[in-house]
Amino acid sequence: MITGIDHIVLTVRDVEASVAFYGRVLGMEAVTFGEGRRALVAGDQKINLHSLGMETRNHAAIGAGDVCLLTDLTPDAVIARLTAEGVAIDSGPVPRAGARGPITSVYFTDPDGHLIEVASYGGQP
Repeated sequence: MITGIDHIVLTVRDVEASVAFYGRVLGMEAVTFGEGRRALVAGDQKINLHSLGMETRNHAAIGAGDVCLLTDLTPDAVIARLTAEGVAIDSGPVPRAGARGPITSVYFTDPDGHLIEVASYGGQP
């Protein structure tokens, strides 16, 4: 079902300081997307940066975020599988910006409270 990791999200105190750090220390390229959101690119993957208190959901703590897993299933098939396993869907399918372009995502929370995103490129419901 899972074919790779698309991106991760890090909640940070200062987005621009994090951009500078990852650029300087790891040589990652900074990009701006969406509504001025910042990310760091590594090959075909990226790290999205959210400011503490400005997260898009769940008001995560520093060091917490979500993990986006790629799938070759359609979003409807992902929802069907999760539902069959008794997993509640937090949101989706919803369009998002993946590391390689537009993705369609389904979100759920794991038993420890981690936000998990399962996404597909070109996969419409």
